[in-house]
Amino acid sequence: MFALCCTAVLSTVQANAAPAAKAVAGNSVPTHTVQYGDTLYRIARSAHVAGGWQALAEANKISSPYTLVPGQVLNLSSSGGDSGSSAEASSTTYTVQPGDTLYRIARTYQVPGGWEALAEANDIWSPRHLAVGQVLTLPDGSTSPDSGDSATSTPAKTATPAKADTPAKTATPVKAATPAKTYANNLDGWIRESLAIMAQHGIPGSYNGIYRNVMRESSGNPRAINLWDSNAAAGIPSKGLLQTIQPTFNAYHVAGTSWDIYDPVANITAACNYAYHRYGSIDNVNGPY
Repeated sequence: MFALCCTAVLSTVQANAAPAAKAVAGNSVPTHTVQYGDTLYRIARSAHVAGGWQALAEANKISSPYTLVPGQVLNLSSSGGDSGSSAEASSTTYTVQPGDTLYRIARTYQVPGGWEALAEANDIWSPRHLAVGQVLTLPDGSTSPDSGDSATSTPAKTATPAKADTPAKTATPVKAATPAKTYANNLDGWIRESLAIMAQHGIPGSYNGIYRNVMRESSGNPRAINLWDSNAAAGIPSKGLLQTIQPTFNAYHVAGTSWDIYDPVANITAACNYAYHRYGSIDNVNGPY
């Protein structure tokens, strides 16, 4: 069993953080102490923060990539009673179509925070888990869906008839959109999807190189976790198919993949990115490193 190690020195954060939301002693300003698994979106929604997660980020001077640390105390002074409920009630929705992905939907409707915010808004743990007909809530600030989506669209204008003595021009045929490639939800599909993402980002690696290391490290179990080595003793156990520790996963995370370290595609892609920067390629890894 190996663990991908980050060279930075990390301070261990206590798991038992303070209560989730409270008022600072001697002060009426409400606060929230960050817990493991918290996100700006969830905190803003639970505390009914006026202006949503963007306002929460701005109030606490948190900028992209919007990193939160367990134990961090956030100012919730922008919270507004029941305003969160009315905001959710008026949220715009989108109905998933064949070939859709969270990335494509978020880009099309300019979702603030991208596909990660869209996933959080709908409690989706993996960007690959979408079902045709599934209704998604679009976070505040997204553009309204066009025709063919779940929201009502503006009827198209009636075309003006061509004059009798002027032949109508033949419209140029529009090429059909290429369907998004789908992958099997198993080890073979995870590796192939990771390779496709790696190719887009110039990260080298082969199917055999990934498969060999996955089988040695986790036997193909995406929920594998090492609870006995030095990393585990330090509070940062190795996790997932290629047994990465959280700091390394965060440092070498590849855009467009999930931030969940247990997500198979995200775990493989981040580990291969790390191996690329340290060893030239995952193909050069044949043991602990």
